[in-house]
Amino acid sequence: MIDFDGYRPNVGIVLLNPRGEVFWARRVRRDGWQFPQGGMNTDETPDEAMYRELGEETGLRADQVQVLGSTHGWLRYRLPHRYLRRDEHPLCIGQKQVWFLLRLLDDDSALRLDAHETPEFDLWRWVDFWYPAEHVVAFKREVYERALRHFAPLVESVCRITLGVAPPRAAVAKDGLTQ
Repeated sequence: MIDFDGYRPNVGIVLLNPRGEVFWARRVRRDGWQFPQGGMNTDETPDEAMYRELGEETGLRADQVQVLGSTHGWLRYRLPHRYLRRDEHPLCIGQKQVWFLLRLLDDDSALRLDAHETPEFDLWRWVDFWYPAEHVVAFKREVYERALRHFAPLVESVCRITLGVAPPRAAVAKDGLTQ
């Protein structure tokens, strides 16, 4: 499904552990690392797509996470020219995404990259909150930064109040100022 402007509707997931770190995974047979994300089906809401993608890519069920927040409206990124499939119509020029911040309620053993018949990821690890914005492929970087800036105050609150831990660097923006 591609919209009138050429963007594919998509959801992104930032999964937070009890230490305030985020889930970071490597694409199967590729060097690229990213957050779980995926396209929405025509009959899905963003919430429904998020839970489907969460299950497919991490093996987690809805009862194993808590939704802490989501972005408002779409965050968009354009694909580099070399990734455009010019023979497909309509032409997809990029993705528009709703991002979700989830808190893992289970332990790490609940994560299963092989839960779906065609796994998206082959490795994963927990990383500092801002690490993905600095290490994702360049054309996704601005969207990652925007989503993380949106979620930083929520992460700070959850870490300090709910989890009883100091946020790793989540409350401090990339420019060093508290959000």
